[in-house]
Amino acid sequence: MLLPFVAWAITGVFFYFKPGYQDAYQPLLIKLYPIEKLISLPESSQWLEARQLKTIVGDHLLVKTKQGWQHLSPVSLLPIDKPSTEQITMIVNDAINENTDRYGVIESIDKMLITTDTKVRITLNWERMTLRQQGVDTDFINTIYDIHYLRWTGFKALDQILGVVGLLLVVLLAGIGVLMTFNSRRIT
Repeated sequence: MLLPFVAWAITGVFFYFKPGYQDAYQPLLIKLYPIEKLISLPESSQWLEARQLKTIVGDHLLVKTKQGWQHLSPVSLLPIDKPSTEQITMIVNDAINENTDRYGVIESIDKMLITTDTKVRITLNWERMTLRQQGVDTDFINTIYDIHYLRWTGFKALDQILGVVGLLLVVLLAGIGVLMTFNSRRIT
């Protein structure tokens, strides 16, 4: 009966002080440069939104349609499905060079997943030109979060059942404590 309560209390203290949160959840931004020339957009288009960006690899045109975001060539206005490994390397290196203690250097690139020698995993969202970083510290904090919220097995339905059972056990433990308190007063 004590296991859910002890797990909740220990992880609650961790969340109160939040050690390591700054690095684990810091945003990793693509470095942008001043736009020198505006891209000419067609008069009639199905675009709901258009964004022009300039990175270390050049100009980018991001457009939002009913189907979602697309990365277009600023010259031909045709979709660019994926960047080259060289472009990914340049964009990510430009973003991480400000914090080499955390990010180190790129160790591998697998599609849009970049891994560094410090074991930080960086994901490039090409359609939106965003980066997401996650390291060993982020994994640890997420594990503590799962323990705190009684997500112990990885199976959602089973974790929900165990969560309810765990909370009921905590309430039962509290109830027993209250009963023992009142019964001890009667005895004395």
